[in-house]
Formats: sequence, structure tokens, C-alpha cells
Amino acid sequence: MRTLELRGKNLVLIDQTLLPEKLKFIKCNSADSIACAIGEMKVRGAPALGVAAAMALAVTALNSRAKSRGALLRELERAATKIRQTRPTAINLFVGLDRVLEVALKKGGVRDVTKAVVAEVQKIANEDVKTNKRMGRNGARLIKDGVTVLTHCNAGALACVDYGTALGVIRAAKERGKRVRVIATETRPLCQGARLTAWELKREGIPVTVITDNMAGHVMKQGLVDLVMVGADRIAANGDAANKIGTYTIAVLAKAHRVPFYVVAPTTTIDIRTPTGDKIPIEHRKPSEVEFIGRKRLVPKGVRVLNPAFDVTPARLITAIVTERGVVEPSKLKSLFKRRN
Repeated sequence: MRTLELRGKNLVLIDQTLLPEKLKFIKCNSADSIACAIGEMKVRGAPALGVAAAMALAVTALNSRAKSRGALLRELERAATKIRQTRPTAINLFVGLDRVLEVALKKGGVRDVTKAVVAEVQKIANEDVKTNKRMGRNGARLIKDGVTVLTHCNAGALACVDYGTALGVIRAAKERGKRVRVIATETRPLCQGARLTAWELKREGIPVTVITDNMAGHVMKQGLVDLVMVGADRIAANGDAANKIGTYTIAVLAKAHRVPFYVVAPTTTIDIRTPTGDKIPIEHRKPSEVEFIGRKRLVPKGVRVLNPAFDVTPARLITAIVTERGVVEPSKLKSLFKRRN
């Protein structure tokens, strides 16, 4: 089951805000509707955002009434501008847009541009699944039989087209006959760990226990965690990694308790142009996500709320970074790109 895919002239995706109570697919037929879906977290996760962004351009081209190549390219640029404004931290979103626009600019004629855009988007989606499975194989070597992995937020199939990053590693380990248990942090304020990670793992038959975020130190102190695996939304050139808010806290706790801390992400998440994590833009979301759970108000009216969506874990706290090209220490990230060349 794919989290999102292009069907006809529409982007069809799982509305993740309804999980775990309801599995529902929704159709988006414009860049505007896709931008709303991204902003409202109906689709989320760095790899999935990269594909959704690319698909916004395919949907734009397929539904365009442009009579000329120039008019269509302008529509694609406007759509890209709108999508760029949705989630500033996840680098994959920008990578997906730039890749499709580059292909579009090389073609002449409305039909040729549209055909090339759709083909490139499908290629990006299929590459995502293949990349995740390669990461899974690479990371599975780090998991011994019988271990318990703590993870934060959701880095599974729901955060990608399919299979997953951090959860992909756990899936790969299970496929190789290893027994793995997972502790999933609740991940406030939107509870992606409790709602999404637990839902995925239950469907996969992988034992999972949900804890609140402030229990992480306790379970590590009790010796209940063998290693930590998380995803990332952007990794700086020096190995600093931005991920869901609360990840930095878990990394500090892991270091204090001598628990290995791994980041699992495709090389498209590595932003070589950003030197350190201090330069990664951090998205701040609306206060109501913290003020309410459902319709229940938690915070008194008039009280200020801070709601950063991400924090940055320094490279010194990361044991290694798992990618589709291999497993490396943060200081050796650039070697992954040298291998490609």
C-alpha cells in the first residue's frame, strides 16, 4: 500500500490526520489542494513531502489548459512557489520540485513538457521505495536478534511512498528473521508516534509499546532500550540532523546512558550546501496544536505557546547515519557523494 500515488490527473494520498481511527484516501487535483494537504499534515515525512511536491507539478501540468510551453512553465513555477512555502525544514520537498522543474525546462511543447514531468514524478516515487529498501538492508546489520529499538515521531511507510526509513530498517531486520521490539514515543504535540508508528507496526506484527515523550530517560535508565533509530528532515554537511521536536532530547539521554543513536535518511535529505545545523530553517507551527487535544483545551486562554516543529541534534550525539549508499559517521558524510562520482 502506497502512502501517495498519481492516479489519472490526481494525487491520491492517505489522510494521516484521521489515523488510527480511520484509513481514508483523499484526492488532490491542484497545487493548492496539495499545499493544503501538506500544511495540514495530511501528508508528512521528509521523503513523502519530496514526492508530494513533485506530484504537485505533475497534477498542475495534467490539469493545465495552457496553450503554449511558456504559459505551462509559468504555471509550474507558480505551483512550485506555493509548495515551497508550506514546510521550510524538509529539504526533500525542495529537491523534488527542483528536479521536476529542471526536466520540464529541457522540453519543448506543452505535451512534451507534461509527458516529461509525469514520467519524472513516477521515477521519483519508484526510486523512493527502492532507496528505502536499500537503507533497510544497510541498517539491518546494526540490529541484533532480540533487541529493543526506541524511535521518535514516524519514520515508516507513512513518511515515504512505502517501506520507510527508520522503520524500514526494523522491517528489514524482521524480514531477515530477527526478533525486534519497538518503543515508540508519543511525539507531542501531534502524536505521530502514538497514532502512526504504532498503527504501522501493529499492522506489520512487530511488537510495539507506546510511551509519553517524558518517559524516554526512565526506560533507558531501566535498561529497556538497546538502540535509538530516528529519521531526519534535513542533515547539514557537518552531520547535524534536524528531526521532529524532541529528538535532540532523546539524543542527549541516549548519550548519557550509552545507547547508540542512529539517524536513517536517504542522501536526498543531506544538504551539503548547509554547513551546520544552526543554518537549518526551523518551522514554527500554529499554537493551537499545543493548546488543544482535539476540542479539549489544555492551555489557558492568553498564555503564550511556543511550537517549533523540529529541533537539531548535533553530530557529536549521533553514532552513525544510515543511507542507501552505506552507513557512515556524521563527520564522513561527504564520502557518500564521492562514492557516487
